[in-house]
Amino acid sequence: MNNKNKQAAEVTAPSLTGRGRGGSLKSTLAVSLNNYLDAGAIVAGASGITLWQNYLGLSEMHLGWLNAISANALGAAIGAIIGGFLADKFGRKFIFTYNLLVYMLGVLLIMCSVNFPMLLCGFLVTGISVGIGVPASWTYISESSEVNKRGRNICISQMSWGFGPMVILLFGMLFAPGGYLYGLVETVAHAFIGTDAPVEAVQVFSSRVVFFTLFVVAFVAWTLQRQLDESAAFEESREKNKSSIWENIKLLFTNKIAVRTVAYLASIYLTWNLVASVMGFFQPHIYETAGGLSNEYANMLSCIGWVVVVAITFCLSFFIDRISHKLVYVLGLLAGLATWLVIIKGVSGIGSLWAFSILWGINGGLGVQIFYALWGSELFPAKFRAGAQGLMFFIVRGLSALWGLVFTFIYGENGEGFTLAAYCMIALLLLSLVIGVLGCPNTRGKSLEQITRERYGEFLS
Repeated sequence: MNNKNKQAAEVTAPSLTGRGRGGSLKSTLAVSLNNYLDAGAIVAGASGITLWQNYLGLSEMHLGWLNAISANALGAAIGAIIGGFLADKFGRKFIFTYNLLVYMLGVLLIMCSVNFPMLLCGFLVTGISVGIGVPASWTYISESSEVNKRGRNICISQMSWGFGPMVILLFGMLFAPGGYLYGLVETVAHAFIGTDAPVEAVQVFSSRVVFFTLFVVAFVAWTLQRQLDESAAFEESREKNKSSIWENIKLLFTNKIAVRTVAYLASIYLTWNLVASVMGFFQPHIYETAGGLSNEYANMLSCIGWVVVVAITFCLSFFIDRISHKLVYVLGLLAGLATWLVIIKGVSGIGSLWAFSILWGINGGLGVQIFYALWGSELFPAKFRAGAQGLMFFIVRGLSALWGLVFTFIYGENGEGFTLAAYCMIALLLLSLVIGVLGCPNTRGKSLEQITRERYGEFLS
C-alpha cells in the first residue's frame, strides 16, 4: 500500500480500537463512569461541607485542607503521576482491574468518619484513586475510538463528569436538612447513633448517604471495567517497545516536542482548573455565605448548573468532530469570563446567582477540560501517552491544592473577599483563552498513529 492510500485508510478506519472495533461507545460508557466518580467525589464533599463543618467544628482552614488533599487537588495529583506511568507499563486494563477498589476504600472511610483526621484520610485515599484512574480512562477512550468519533466519545466522558455533580447535588438537596428525603436520613441516623444524638451528628448523615451512592456506582463501574479488553494501541506499543517506566519518563522529559506539548496543555488546563477547582468544591459554600442561601437551595442551584453542562456537552458531541475546535474553545471561555463579570457587577439577588450558575454551566459544557482530555490523548505517542497525562494532571491538581488554601484567605470567612476572588478568576481564564488559541492543534480527522508520525516521526510511532 502506497503512502497516499495508507493515509486515506487511516482516516476512514478506526484507530486501533481494540478487539471490538464497533463497540467504542460501549467501552466509552463503562470507562466514563470514572469521570462520574471523579466529579462526584468532589461535589459530594462540597454539597455536605457545611454539615461536616458543623458536626466536627471545622474552621475555614480545615475546609481548605480537605479541598487541598481531595480528588479536587493534591490527592488526585499524587494518584495521576503514579497511575499514568503504571498504565503505560502494565496496561490500561491493569488500572481498571484494581483502582476502583482503592476508591471504594476511601469512600468507606468518609462514610464512617467521626473526626477530622479520619475524614481527611478518606478524602486523600479517594483523591489518589481518582488521579490514578484519569490518565488511563482518557487514554483508553481515545485509543478505542474510531477516528471520526474520538471527539464524540470524549464528550460522552465529559457528560459523565457533568452527570456526577448533577446527580450528587440532587441527592444532596433531597437528603439535606429540610429536604424531601431528610426523614429517611433521620431514621438511618437514629438507628446507628441513637435517638438522643446531637442534631449536627444526625444532619451529617445526609452526606454519609450521598457518599454511599458513590460506593455503589464505584462497585458497578469496577465490575464493568474488569470485563474490558486491553487497548490494542497499548498492546502494539508493548510489542515494539520493551522500555521500563524510568526509560519512558526519561524519554518524555528529553523529547523536545513532548516537553513543549506538556507545557502547552498544562498551561491551558492549569489556568482553567484553578478556577474550576474552586467552583467544584466551594460553589455551594459560596452560595450559602455570599448569597445567603440555605444548604438545600445552594445544592439545587449548583445542580442546575450541572444540568446545563450535560445538555451543552450532549449537543456538542454531535458536532465536535466536524467543526473548528478553536471556535468552541473560545466560546466556552467567553462564557466563563461572563460568569465572573456577573460577580464583579454585584450579587444583587437570586437572579445574579442564577446567571452565575447557568453561565458557568455553559463554560463547563464547552470547556477546556474537553479539549485537554482530547488533545492530551492525541498529542503523545502510545509509549508514554498515559504517563504524560499523569504528569500534567499532577502539575495541575498539585498547584490547585495550593490555590485552594490561598483562596480561603482571599475569599474570607463570610465571603467578604468575593469580588477580589472574581478578578483573580477572570485573569486566569483570560490566560487560558490566549494560550489555548495561540497553540490550538489541528488533529481533527486524523488517526492517533498519523498524529504521532507527524509530530514525532517513525521512531515513536
